[in-house]
Amino acid sequence: MGGGGQQTDRIAGTNGRFGTYTWEEVQKHTKSGDQWIVVERKVYNVSQWVKRHPGGLRIIGHYAGEDASEAFTAFHPDLQLVRKYMKPLLIGELEASEPSQDRQKNGALVEDFRALRERMEAEGCFKTQPLFFILHLGHILLLEAIALMLLWHFGTGWINTAIVAVLLATAQSQAGWLQHDFGHLSVFKTSRWNHLVHKFVIGHLKGASAGWWNHRHFQHHAKPNVFTKDPDVNMLNAFVVGKVQPVEYGVKKIKHLPYNHQHKYFFFIGPPLLIPVYFQFQIFHNMVSHGLWVDLVWCISYYVRYFLCYTQFYSVFWAVVLFNFVRFMESHWFVWVTQMSHIPMNIDYDEHQDWLSMQLVATCNIEQSSFNDWFSGHLNFQIEHHLFPMMPRHNYWRAAPHVRALCDKYGVKYQEKSLYEAFADIVRSLEKSGELWLDAYLNK
Repeated sequence: MGGGGQQTDRIAGTNGRFGTYTWEEVQKHTKSGDQWIVVERKVYNVSQWVKRHPGGLRIIGHYAGEDASEAFTAFHPDLQLVRKYMKPLLIGELEASEPSQDRQKNGALVEDFRALRERMEAEGCFKTQPLFFILHLGHILLLEAIALMLLWHFGTGWINTAIVAVLLATAQSQAGWLQHDFGHLSVFKTSRWNHLVHKFVIGHLKGASAGWWNHRHFQHHAKPNVFTKDPDVNMLNAFVVGKVQPVEYGVKKIKHLPYNHQHKYFFFIGPPLLIPVYFQFQIFHNMVSHGLWVDLVWCISYYVRYFLCYTQFYSVFWAVVLFNFVRFMESHWFVWVTQMSHIPMNIDYDEHQDWLSMQLVATCNIEQSSFNDWFSGHLNFQIEHHLFPMMPRHNYWRAAPHVRALCDKYGVKYQEKSLYEAFADIVRSLEKSGELWLDAYLNK
């Protein structure tokens, strides 16, 4: 035990230890097979339990040796239930002389953010408006129905097929935002119903895997734009991003591609290929390799439905072509919307910041409008979404002024851009990162 904590006769679960610890002691337990976390000053040994963590072993491992209190609150709708399951993992608590926050975090900011969350809960910002999500699902189904009606009445000519493809791509993109809502447990009061409908929307309406999405996306939220922890900044050596990685690659003379031209080839291998090639392969590989058979059944149901509907009008070959063209268009929509709030922001290794500061350096907002709300699935409020991932998206606008005021109080930069500026910043940031790489590659 650290910090001279006195051992008692109390035993927590199977850990066999219960005492008081210093942050220095906690921070020694960060490696696979030996991981501790702190939640509300209580110390838990999660070394073996990470494999059974419903959110995946990696997300909890990202907080090993740290205070995970804010992440714990952000991701769990029923905190009392989760605390019950965590009791066997309890091995002690922080010494009374230790601060509640680790690594020189601003305790006042953390407490003010906690108070803000409580205020948002009291004002009903975490309550769902069922009609919003019913109408959203309805307009997705309507778009798909209109596409079939157009084929039924006007045939499979090029112009009509192009219109059908646009309608289907729009339906797929909007279904992507809807599955995102259920995946974040922001629609129903119980996790069970959110998970069930999530599997239906992402599986039957989109042909993807809920388990695959959860594994990737919750890591992104837990440590956004953090190398080795956020899978969304794992560019598979196709791009270098931020200010740190380009210099590292340049100094090490790593050149898988001419990164000084990445802002140009981004248009050819980024938006066009992410969903129809990379995600498509990764989803099926993940389901099979991890035995996600329920997800696979839901996914197959999408393909059965699609081919039963569209082989009535097209040959199998042209139905496959239409499918991939829809995915191609959807991929552009997805990449530009999801990356406009992250790629131009700070991307670095873990700096162990408090929740508010960590999210604000990695995210920015896009100006609010009815179109931007619909087009981005309310991810134009990316800041509020990252701070409160379980908040129903139709309430982000209510939280935004309060978040901005808290940021102003502590000098945390709150960025908001136009849609055009946000898109342009993706390309500009890739160009800048490419220049940093080239300078380091040639001169360091």
